[in-house]
Amino acid sequence: MPYKERTIGKLYWTIGEVAVELGVNTSLIRYWEKEFGTLRPRRNGKGDRLYTHKDIDQLRRIHHLVKEQGFTLNGAKEKLRAADAAPDRLAEVRERLLTVRGALVELRERINEAVTA
Repeated sequence: MPYKERTIGKLYWTIGEVAVELGVNTSLIRYWEKEFGTLRPRRNGKGDRLYTHKDIDQLRRIHHLVKEQGFTLNGAKEKLRAADAAPDRLAEVRERLLTVRGALVELRERINEAVTA
């Protein structure tokens, strides 16, 4: 069996690495962190910010909305809030659809009983 080298992915990135990835200044990332309260990177013993995949994905979404789509900061906040609330709405819609489906199945069974009787 050949030896397969294990690749170990990074868990945390520095603010400089994230800034290079997004093509922005580190000060802009710090500003977004202050403006968007949901973005809270970990900090090491020296106080340096350490970003996870989740943090970087959120920064990419903010970057896309503000820099590429042209949203204001308040508009971007609203858009992110709406996107975060979407799973709740989906669960509600799913429950409604299941209720309707149950009623339709019951109606079909009644119709079949009436036809065969």
